Amino acid sequence: MDITLNGNSYVLPKDVTNVQQLLEHLELSERIVIVEVNKEIVQKENYDRSIRDQDEVEMIHFVGGG
Repeated sequence: MDITLNGNSYVLPKDVTNVQQLLEHLELSERIVIVEVNKEIVQKENYDRSIRDQDEVEMIHFVGGG
């Protein structure tokens, strides 16, 4: 399945079909992440939301340090 991820073309593995699986695939599931699919923010409790071919996904995650 082909999606746009943060403005870039990205091919998802066949076993990645929802937001939670995408976060796990990108190794971001343990971080604070803001996820938007097709210009709609996805709340954490809705990470089971399906991702479909040609969806536009934007993600922002926070990095701390000091």
